[in-house]
Amino acid sequence: MILLQVLTRLLAIVGKELVEAIRRPAALFSLVLGPFLIMAIFGLGYDNSITPFRADLVVPPGAGLSTNLADYQPFVPPGARLDSVGTDAAAAEQALRNQAVDVVVYVPANLMKTFEAGQQSTIRVEYNLISPAKADYATLLVQQLAYAVNEQIIERTAGTGVSVLRAPGSSFPIPPAVIAAPTRAQPENIAPNQPSLPSFYGPAVLALILQHLAITLTALSLIRERRTGVFDVLRVSPVSAFEIVLGKVVAFAILGVVIALALLAVLVDVLGVPLLGDPLLIAASVGLLLVASLGLGLLISVVSDSDRQAVQLALMSLLASVFFSGFLLDVQQFVPVVQGLGDLLPATHGIRLLQDLMLRGAPPSRGTSSPWRRWQAWP
Repeated sequence: MILLQVLTRLLAIVGKELVEAIRRPAALFSLVLGPFLIMAIFGLGYDNSITPFRADLVVPPGAGLSTNLADYQPFVPPGARLDSVGTDAAAAEQALRNQAVDVVVYVPANLMKTFEAGQQSTIRVEYNLISPAKADYATLLVQQLAYAVNEQIIERTAGTGVSVLRAPGSSFPIPPAVIAAPTRAQPENIAPNQPSLPSFYGPAVLALILQHLAITLTALSLIRERRTGVFDVLRVSPVSAFEIVLGKVVAFAILGVVIALALLAVLVDVLGVPLLGDPLLIAASVGLLLVASLGLGLLISVVSDSDRQAVQLALMSLLASVFFSGFLLDVQQFVPVVQGLGDLLPATHGIRLLQDLMLRGAPPSRGTSSPWRRWQAWP
């Protein structure tokens, strides 16, 4: 008899929860179909390619080499794009520091004469990258570039005859090591800081935490006030709905600033993340990130009809930020329309601002990809 009563009460609770879930199709959609929708956008929008590094080639005056861009295009290794060929090394280096290009290759003077003299030439290559993964990939491209140059020198020498390589009496005026590798690459990263993986991802994690905190607090607080009838009670009081919302936003903004200061202290003092930028610019970036995240939280509170759905939408925004904000993958590895969706997330801009300010010491350069330029690339 007691077991039957327990079973009856249990079934009643089960039925209540099932009916409540069915009555809230929006919550069921966000819970089940939302993550699948994000994964579908990720799968369809990812183009499975690495954005080519923009490269400039500097040919020293009097080197006797062509400055025509088309002459060098066949020798550009995969993963790089040669933008220009010039003779002004200072201008190329300034473009590299402004992030207008990613890599600058300096051709050695008297390349063939140095080879014929039995000496190895050094190809100086500079890049300006703070991402450890991109820096490693740039080093690999530099090595491929050296291989391509060596192949061309050997092919050119072989075309003129073997007398250059072998003197009478089978003696070799050019050492075998130089014949095998006439040039060697000397990569140099001129970025103001070369962070480790924890240091590079520290500002990105900070941006994600602040966005999720602001969205969740705002959405849940307003949903709770609306569900408990506080707004209805305040309608007959001198306090307006605008004042309530503004008060909540200011309170959560202050809380977000306090948490941001605490997290920054942990990143800098405990994890050793550099802080090269102007503290005022970093504070402004954190403030803008919080304001945008609070606004997204307000939007979620409007479209949600329960605490459960608000939590689900907040988690979906976090999941979308992990995939499309540049946290895990470069945003340029997606098609432009998906990049545009990522631009709607506050974390996308927060990650970029905080990484450049903390690790480079300056805001993102105009030479880097902007949302407007990405949308212009869409056919």
